[in-house]
Amino acid sequence: MLIGLWAIGLVLSAQEASKDYPGQELPELFRSESPLQLRLRYSNKSLKQDTNDSTYLESMIWSSRGGGWDSLPVSLRARGNFRRKTCYFAPLKLKFRKSKTRSTLFEGSEKLKMVLPCQLDRNTGDYVLKEYLAYKLYETVAPYHFKTRLAEVSLFEERGRREVTHEFFGFLIEDMDFLCERYGGQELKRLVHPLQHDDEASVFNAFFEFMIANTDYSTKQQHNQKLLFTEKRIIPVPYDFDMSGLVNAPYAAVTNIQNLSGSITQVTDRIYKGYERDTEILEGVRRVFLNKRSELLAELDEIEPYFQDMRQFREAQKFLQAFFEILEDDKKFERQILDRLRTR
Repeated sequence: MLIGLWAIGLVLSAQEASKDYPGQELPELFRSESPLQLRLRYSNKSLKQDTNDSTYLESMIWSSRGGGWDSLPVSLRARGNFRRKTCYFAPLKLKFRKSKTRSTLFEGSEKLKMVLPCQLDRNTGDYVLKEYLAYKLYETVAPYHFKTRLAEVSLFEERGRREVTHEFFGFLIEDMDFLCERYGGQELKRLVHPLQHDDEASVFNAFFEFMIANTDYSTKQQHNQKLLFTEKRIIPVPYDFDMSGLVNAPYAAVTNIQNLSGSITQVTDRIYKGYERDTEILEGVRRVFLNKRSELLAELDEIEPYFQDMRQFREAQKFLQAFFEILEDDKKFERQILDRLRTR
């Protein structure tokens, strides 16, 4: 009975947390689920060579709104060391002047991250869709998460005297400062051992990373994880999922940010990296995921029309179904999760 009551409490907590910020108070950018239409113009070569954490490229951005196009100045820089070196398009950091965003779609979202396709291949946008899906899955199930917005992007790339137009899907991610504001907390930038993190939030995080088969993270080293301090709790919040098995990008590789007992040979293999917690909490989070199965799979169905290669959609669908099969089977759950809990 204790496990059942705990699970019910977690389900209610997760459902309430999905309303974490009243719709009328959310920045307009994140109030809609429909893809945003954006236009950007910059030199890809200059962006990757001439920008860093403190140096930005000045440009313009256009967004479709009410049948017309709004334009405003934007400062851009390349981010992500691996993709910056490996990919043709680097992920972006966007900064706007607050005074320029008033009465625009970007009001209240003056700092954003933007994920773009890695390469120019025909189906490369499907990998972007699957990484966007990962964010939506976590938003669906976990109380604390980043807000995102899918975008149809037209990039006018300056190549010397020529200009080349690219059309693809990307997505925007809210900045950590705004996430902290939504939850009434602050970011912890120092290392905090995972066993000091909030128990429930940690298990949600670990189950999610296991679901998408992501090894490219560390709650101990704070790699692809942010720490939110709110209501006297330390909450890990994950981001950057392009190396996960769910996305299965061509450049993805198994990483070993933390030492793991046992080994996996490909990114689509699942391995649980969560720390030891009370069994009641693990069982409760297990039930939350199972109870939200239809909602989680519905997130994939929502973006089905945008896939270029339906094989990638079906592979993602099958991949998620395999996760739920593990949760449903007591022996698999014990072997792949309960028996793998870390203590250090």
